[in-house]
Order: sequence, then C-alpha cells, then structure tokens
Amino acid sequence: MVKAVAVLRGDSNVKGTVVFEQASESSTTVITYNLSGNDPNALRGFHIHQFGDNTNGCTSAGPHFNPFGKTHGSPSDAERHVGDLGNITTDAQGNASGTMEDIFIKLIGEHSVLGRTVVVHAGTDDLGRGGNEESKKTGNAGPRPACGMYLISQFFADRHVYGILN
Repeated sequence: MVKAVAVLRGDSNVKGTVVFEQASESSTTVITYNLSGNDPNALRGFHIHQFGDNTNGCTSAGPHFNPFGKTHGSPSDAERHVGDLGNITTDAQGNASGTMEDIFIKLIGEHSVLGRTVVVHAGTDDLGRGGNEESKKTGNAGPRPACGMYLISQFFADRHVYGILN
C-alpha cells in the first residue's frame, strides 16, 4: 500500500488536500479530495500535471501528465491523458469533497505520478469535447488558482519489488 498527500495552495483562496492511495501495482488508485475557496456551485477542472515544480506558482507544473501521448479526455475515456481527472463539483459555499477511483493513475510502477503536481483550475474542463485544439490539450479549464506536489506519506510495500525506491 502506498499513500501520498498533496496540500494545495496558490494565488487565490482555493486550498485543501488531495490524498492518493494504491494497494498494489495492478489496483486502482483511490483519490480523496477536500477543497475550499472555489466559486460556489461550479465545476472545476482537476488534473495531475507533468512536473513537481511550483517555483513560479502553478504554471511551473507544466502540461497534464501524459506519458502515452494521448489527447485530453474525461476520466471514463480510454483515450485520455493519465492526468485527466475531469471536474470537481463545488457546493454553495465553494467547497468540494469526495472520492474517486482511477485505473490510469499509478503510485506504484514505471509511470508513477509521485512527485508531480495536482492542480485545481479556475474553469470547467470540457473533457476534450470543446471542438478546438486547446480542448484536446487542456480541456479549456483555464487558469490554475491552486496546486500542490504530492509525496509519499505511507509506504507498506516491498520497495524493491515495486521499483519505487532504490
């Protein structure tokens, strides 16, 4: 079992935590999020980005994590970036909390997302269905008000078998 946590902050009021848990290399990853400070009653793009670099704010995180060269899509699409997590839904106070499972996100193995950045966007992700080139890259999700790099918080596996640490 590997567990990783990201603490999200940025240039806005958006903040919170995202927890990733994966039991084994072949299992799905459970993602639990608890965020506040978003616009009320909104859908907000939610993605894992390429780099664990936040030196220039969330823009340093680069594009969506996409090790297989796919186009942008929804979490249920077979053709999508690994980092495409769709949208989160905020309540009347701008809070969002929930849990999702994902078959492409891996904490264990060759395409691990550990050390990368999770980003909450200021706009709604059109899931690659916007009819333009930007939709196929970003889902037209807009600016990045909050982000955080996620790192291992618990490790209960043989690190040599799973190849996470030397």
